[in-house]
Formats: sequence, C-alpha cells, structure tokens
Amino acid sequence: MKIMIDAGHGPDTPGKRSPDGRLREFHFNSAVAEEVKKRLMLDGHTVLFSHQNDLDVPLHERTALANRLKVDLFVSIHANAMGHAFNSANGLETFTYSRPQPATKQLAAIVQNALVRVTGRKDRGVKQGDFTVLRDTHMPAILVECGFMTHKQEVELLKSAAYRKRCALGICFGIACYDAIS
Repeated sequence: MKIMIDAGHGPDTPGKRSPDGRLREFHFNSAVAEEVKKRLMLDGHTVLFSHQNDLDVPLHERTALANRLKVDLFVSIHANAMGHAFNSANGLETFTYSRPQPATKQLAAIVQNALVRVTGRKDRGVKQGDFTVLRDTHMPAILVECGFMTHKQEVELLKSAAYRKRCALGICFGIACYDAIS
C-alpha cells in the first residue's frame, strides 16, 4: 500500500502546545510520524509525508498532494487539547469525516482499538468531524488524537519516547489489520 502520514499542524503553528509551553504538538506528531514511517516501510509499504519539519504546510496542499499521488490511506497524527489550561479531559479518539465511506469507518475503528490496547489509555471512541484533511481527501482518511496536552499525566506521556513508540505501534498494527481484511 501507498500510505500518506501527516504530522498534524506544523512546527510554528500558533497555540498548539501544552499549557506550560513545554511541549509543542508538532514535536509529538512528527516523532510518531517518523516511527510510523519506519515501521510501515519495514512491512513493505510505501510511506510519504504530507508535512515538512521546517515549515507549516497548508492543509489544502497536504490533501492535494495525497490526491495527486493517489495514496491508499491518509493518517493524520495529533495530540489533543481541551481549552488552554490543565484539566481532566483525557484519552484517545479517532476522527473520520462526517460522511465517511465504509472503508474509512472500518480503518478508524481498527486503528482506534489498536491504539487503546497498545497504550492502555481511555477510549473516547471514533468520532466525526469536518476537518480539511478528512473532507478533502479521496481515499480512506483518519485523524488520530493520541492524548491530551492539557492533561498533566498525558502531557508527560506525550513527551516520552516510549509512549510515542507505543502510539506508532498502535497505528501500524491497526493499519496492518485493516490491510489484512480489505
């Protein structure tokens, strides 16, 4: 399969950081994306990035690239936030577009389940959203939220290399399961 991995947002996207400023979301997203790419390539997949490490790539360019290259799957990796202060919101969720195709629903459910099992974090479920990277792509596309930067325990996990690798493992295992049944 040809898979596009999207480290959500960019290195300089305003506001995408923990309340204490010690974690920028892109640092988490890009680290997980690198690990996902490495693991998927070992499984024989072609893996492309929609993002760049040194600049913020506009969302319409990310989706246009995925469509132009006719990738089979699009996976956007994120860390969540609820407001601008530490609070109790925690757990993992996976998003599809508000009118997902059956293949997208299946991919989202499998990846969500794998992420929850591998990380042991709270299952917030599969949800729908009108996000550009989900709405404007022509292939099964999901957006995973791997924990909350606004939760004191989860932000520490998001900063840890071990947790980042577990998130990557969950995403890759979900993709492998999806690939086996599709």
